[in-house]
Amino acid sequence: MRRNITTEITIDATPEEVWEVLTDLPRYCVWNPFIRQAGGELAPGGRLRLTMYAESGKPTTFHPTVKVFTPVTELRWTGRFLVRGLFDGEHFLRLSEGPGRTTRLEHGERFRGLLVPFLGGLLEGTARNFTAMNEALRTRVEAARATS
Repeated sequence: MRRNITTEITIDATPEEVWEVLTDLPRYCVWNPFIRQAGGELAPGGRLRLTMYAESGKPTTFHPTVKVFTPVTELRWTGRFLVRGLFDGEHFLRLSEGPGRTTRLEHGERFRGLLVPFLGGLLEGTARNFTAMNEALRTRVEAARATS
């Protein structure tokens, strides 16, 4: 079974300005309401350590593997719950240049596995968490741009 979640937001800043904040993992604790602790190697094959604070429960730490790291364009990682095929996710953050020095962020995840049909409520909460992260990213980047 599969399920996709995609969120989008426009940020009043260049892709480079957005990328700088998005890839500064140690500073996630300052602005990110969803992934409050982050670290690891941002390179294909690198392992991350991410602690999520979902709206519906206690903090969860996981160690996904970076699949794509294309500066100023895309960051994608994959992770799984327990064993492959049970509940796997491919998370993505894609930036594209918009009009007037803006950036369009596409942020989402593709879920696969036997548990997907039973996790509808959890996945709806995940979409809200992505939206909250997007809004916080926009606020952080636009505030930094206003002071520079």
